[in-house]
Amino acid sequence: MSESNYDNLQGDIRDWETPEIETFENVYPDRDYDITMTTDEFTCICPKTGLPDFATLSLTFSPDKLCLELKSFKEYLLVYRNKGIFHENVVNKVVDDIVRAIKPKRLVLEGTFHNRGGIQTTVKREYKA
Repeated sequence: MSESNYDNLQGDIRDWETPEIETFENVYPDRDYDITMTTDEFTCICPKTGLPDFATLSLTFSPDKLCLELKSFKEYLLVYRNKGIFHENVVNKVVDDIVRAIKPKRLVLEGTFHNRGGIQTTVKREYKA
């Protein structure tokens, strides 16, 4: 594989099996409010270099019938520690899995990845039901 060829490095992301994210009932589904969860301990592996990537993930969502259980979400994120995944795919995969688990009214996930080669990357995805 040439150094400029990224083909097939991430083709199976949507099919990756990830742990189920536990939830609990929202007792205020009739109200619009936001929950924000932030971690500065997110890690994954660059699929191109095999080196670790570090990021701050900030998730804000407005729950409908279900809320995200915090410990379960933390354990879910730990799965990425040994995964080779591009920054853009981290944010999209995590959003897909959270939406599937809790079906929020709206959600925003922003991943701020630490500098690599002098360039800092931020990836943001918004979801609305």
